[in-house]
Amino acid sequence: MEFVIKASARAADSKPNALRRSGTTPSVMYGHDGTRALSISVSTKDAEGLVSAASVNNSIVTVQVPELSLNTKALLRKVQRDPVSNKILHLSFFAVSAQSSLTVTVPIRLQGEAVGVVVNRGNLDQMLNAIELNCKPDSIPESLDIDISSFDLGSSLHVNELVLPDGVEVAGESDRIVFAISGTAPALERKRLKPQPRPEVALF
Repeated sequence: MEFVIKASARAADSKPNALRRSGTTPSVMYGHDGTRALSISVSTKDAEGLVSAASVNNSIVTVQVPELSLNTKALLRKVQRDPVSNKILHLSFFAVSAQSSLTVTVPIRLQGEAVGVVVNRGNLDQMLNAIELNCKPDSIPESLDIDISSFDLGSSLHVNELVLPDGVEVAGESDRIVFAISGTAPALERKRLKPQPRPEVALF
């Protein structure tokens, strides 16, 4: 999904609280024009709409600053909120137009019902809900969807077993467990609980 937001250049000496009272959200874009950070502001209404639909460290946003003739793609990197009111205080973007590779955070979604849970009454334990990936700006997956229907008791999936799109690599350790199916097979459980015949004792 593509996102577009219009912004205005912000003076370095502007007061953040005054901007917020006027209905705008102070923001910054890193990575533009080398290492220089660009101070900008966006409509608070637009900021709320963007944050409600986009994902931090995953969604690419086209940031437009008309007075600077700027129209660049950026990653929504951070959202700062007021701890009490939960209102958005600040947005951070990272320009990706000149980047050959990015590190992004992608949610992991388990789909289907594991046979080890539905049939054999096991437990599904998901250790990773998201994962960091290295990829090009135009190859960011919205999510990693995993079909778990064939997984039985005692089975698990490690990071190095994930099927990734072309050009996408895992950032970090690859031996981590994504999820596991634990429990005891019903047949074995019944055998364990079934009363065993008492041994015959020879009488003399």
